[in-house]
Amino acid sequence: MSEPTGPEMGSGAARALRSILLHSNFELIPLRNALDQARFLPAGTQVSVTASPTGDLEATIDLSRDLAAMGFEAVPHLAARMVRDRRHLAAILANLTRLEIGHVFVVAGDADQRGEFPDGLALLEAMVEIGHGLTRIGISGYPEGHAFIPDADLWDSLAAKQKFADYIVTQMCFDPEAIGAFVQACRSRGITLPVRFGLPGVAPIHKLAVIAARLGVGPSMQFLSKHTSLLGKLVRPRGYAPDELIRRLVPTIMNPEADIQGFHIYTFNEVQSTEAWRQRMLAELDHYG
Repeated sequence: MSEPTGPEMGSGAARALRSILLHSNFELIPLRNALDQARFLPAGTQVSVTASPTGDLEATIDLSRDLAAMGFEAVPHLAARMVRDRRHLAAILANLTRLEIGHVFVVAGDADQRGEFPDGLALLEAMVEIGHGLTRIGISGYPEGHAFIPDADLWDSLAAKQKFADYIVTQMCFDPEAIGAFVQACRSRGITLPVRFGLPGVAPIHKLAVIAARLGVGPSMQFLSKHTSLLGKLVRPRGYAPDELIRRLVPTIMNPEADIQGFHIYTFNEVQSTEAWRQRMLAELDHYG
């Protein structure tokens, strides 16, 4: 654990990194082990629940309901392509109100389009037209672009979604320079939403590679293959850990114009190992305060 708190990190940087780690939320996949894994998180933690392209949004909302009952702040993902029509959307929003869930994360989703909403922007516009009681909405950003969407379209969409949203979460990325450049580009384009860094949690490297391929983060994997020294620091005998990646993100975290609010940790349902890593990091960073 020496890399992120080496001689090059001063007390100010350590305090900034510790603050960001404290303001982390954790993403869970609606699988059988999700509730068991959630028990490794501190009470009151914000837990984001993905929408599985092979399932339905009801599974996402059911898990969010159970997490809320356990005392977590549950944040279900609303994947636009999984919503059949406005009637389905209205039912989802009414159910969230009934469950007293006021925070959601809106994405286009990996599933094939099943109804009238092709992307997150269309869903957000329809949500406003229908009306909802949500108090907080997150949207996604792509530091390395998208496999099928031109960059210009991504930026236009992000700018248009800004008025509906409260923050941006970056897609999983291993290239700190790409992440920093994305935040800088947001600010230069007038996109002022706070940003949460999408951070891969501690996971076996084979699981990480499979998920990275599914998410289309090829540029990040290519980046790692060209930077073997960083790869060696990220990949440990027991699997991947994000120590070196977060150390390299410190300059962006310390830039007040970046407005970085925390980490969004992709756990891949490896919560026990990921939270143990975060607690070790926090304990080490305490020594630099």
